[in-house]
Amino acid sequence: MEGEARKPGERRLQILQTLAAMLQEPQPEKITTAALAARIGVSEAALYRHFASKAQMYEGLIEFIEQTLFGLITRITTDTPSPAAQVEAILSMLLNFAAKNPGMTRVLIGDALVHENERLQKRINQLHDRVEAQLRQCLRFCGDKQSELSAPLANLLLCTVVGRWHQFAKSGFTRPPGGDLDLLLSRLLDAHPA
Repeated sequence: MEGEARKPGERRLQILQTLAAMLQEPQPEKITTAALAARIGVSEAALYRHFASKAQMYEGLIEFIEQTLFGLITRITTDTPSPAAQVEAILSMLLNFAAKNPGMTRVLIGDALVHENERLQKRINQLHDRVEAQLRQCLRFCGDKQSELSAPLANLLLCTVVGRWHQFAKSGFTRPPGGDLDLLLSRLLDAHPA
């Protein structure tokens, strides 16, 4: 049997990858465990051997997103000396992550979580808050004027990213999220010189 030769965690990863692939379809239907199991070629019972509920499957995707994004943010803030360059790199990374992971974008904007457990949306909201806090921290070191405006500017930048994620998802993934980002950032970050 195919399942017997798998390494521990392999089926779990396959379930999450298939769920993410289903989420990246341009006109997704509500994803059911029956549809997910059929796509993988297993029974629904097999899914529940790895996840107690569909909410746990979405939590697995959210954990992947959190680990990836915050791992990259840590690397950016460690390796990039200029706070303004950190902000630009973080925003670029967030938009590139969406472009490379369309299904995850639907999780990041909450689309995929609409009919799921409300704790999942709370967790995504917390992820957004953490990203905004990181942007605010970087902006505090960009100069006197940006330090004063770090909170509202961090919020505006996050709203820009989330808006781009929404446009990307709502366009059926045809409108790239990172278009003209450099021009936009140069205007926003230079609008309040030190």
